[in-house]
Amino acid sequence: MNFPLTDLRSIADLLGDTLGASLGGEAQRGLSHGELVAALGVVEQVGRFTDAARLALAGEVGRRADSEFGDDRITAQFGCGSAQELVERITGVSAATARARLRDAKAVTGRVTLTGQTRPAPLEHARAALAAGRLSADALSTIVDALRPLLGRCTVDEIWAAEGELVAAAVGAGGEPGCGIHELKVMATTWALYLDPDGTLPDEEYAQRVRGIRISRRGYRGLRRISGEVTADVAAQFDRLLDAHLNPRVQDRGPRFVDAETEGASDEAAERVGDPRTVDQKRHDAFASILTAAAGAAATPTLGGAAPTLIVTTTAEDLAAPQGVAFVESAGGPVPVPASFARHVGCHGTIHRLTLTGTGAIKALVVEDRVFNHWERKAIGARDGGCIIPGCTVPAAWCEVHHVVDWANGGPTSVDNGVLLCWHHHHGIETSGWEIRMIDGLPQVRPPAWIDPHRQWRGPNRLLLHELRRARSA
Repeated sequence: MNFPLTDLRSIADLLGDTLGASLGGEAQRGLSHGELVAALGVVEQVGRFTDAARLALAGEVGRRADSEFGDDRITAQFGCGSAQELVERITGVSAATARARLRDAKAVTGRVTLTGQTRPAPLEHARAALAAGRLSADALSTIVDALRPLLGRCTVDEIWAAEGELVAAAVGAGGEPGCGIHELKVMATTWALYLDPDGTLPDEEYAQRVRGIRISRRGYRGLRRISGEVTADVAAQFDRLLDAHLNPRVQDRGPRFVDAETEGASDEAAERVGDPRTVDQKRHDAFASILTAAAGAAATPTLGGAAPTLIVTTTAEDLAAPQGVAFVESAGGPVPVPASFARHVGCHGTIHRLTLTGTGAIKALVVEDRVFNHWERKAIGARDGGCIIPGCTVPAAWCEVHHVVDWANGGPTSVDNGVLLCWHHHHGIETSGWEIRMIDGLPQVRPPAWIDPHRQWRGPNRLLLHELRRARSA
């Protein structure tokens, strides 16, 4: 049977003519609820056949890239170093997508022996369901993830039975709908545990031996790389801490600005404050907040009788200069950072002003404490509730206290001059465009022009939510 390449090109052109113009014109907005759901299912069905063809072709590319083809390898013919590189270049997908596609394709691609005989695919049930458009690519990946490690460790009959049950559950049997990916993953993990408990259960001895975190001593443009492996329980705890910061159900409920003139207007007419950070940037900032909170926790071991303290050194001239430089003490020695970082740290830390003679001898040491005490922080937290920047959901316990009027400019360390900011907004307060002021003991914020072209002063998060409730009840 010949591969219908010409027919596929015609189908691709037909799909482009059928869907391209209508989707470009956003025709889907005219669909009823029922039509929209039906269209979603039909297009998904088309996509499943496309996924099956992608995997079949990728599997053949992987087969022809084997060393047994010698100089006739497809990768050599097209000047690529690997099957993954060839798939990347031809399809334009990412390396991760190409790698996953080749991995899954190998599990549903039949083998050809040296004598020319064709052998069935390692996961033949999945291959058949995929070709019939009944199995999604995500379901296939879930099954492959669970059963691929068992190939060679369990008998063919055991793999065959487990695969058959998982595919049947994924596509549905007897007219019943297929299960979701989460349920399928639980079933696949259960089968793997049943068939090969020694190979599936975590290897505690191996995990304890391999665990470790590495931080590069030398950085590039202010960044240093963290890598390593952590045990499952440590990763789970870290995930929970990140979830506390990045809970999407909380972040999706960002406050909206409500002007006095538009009280009672619908939420759709009000402006939502967006967060321009990527997911990875949010994780980084949450990690920074976690470290800050851990350094001050009572259970954290001390260094020299004091809590672990970040030491930042700079000169008076650099501290005042927009492009000044400071240095942070690290395991690899002093690391240069912008002077803005020193100003940020100094806003909520103790300053030791050290004067040196021309020869380097200590001339004077003055300690200037600008830290808000426990009770002041409690009071500010009760007033602000969390980071005061609208749209930010970081709670008070994870925030830092910011001097509205800088301490170096005469601003006092008092509840009337302190506001809560998360690590991200505190670190970028000088460059983000947000401005803060205190009026009658209450903070007000003014957003940058890209959020509010009028740049009106408004209350922080808690006050904005109060305005929303007042507007709805009006």
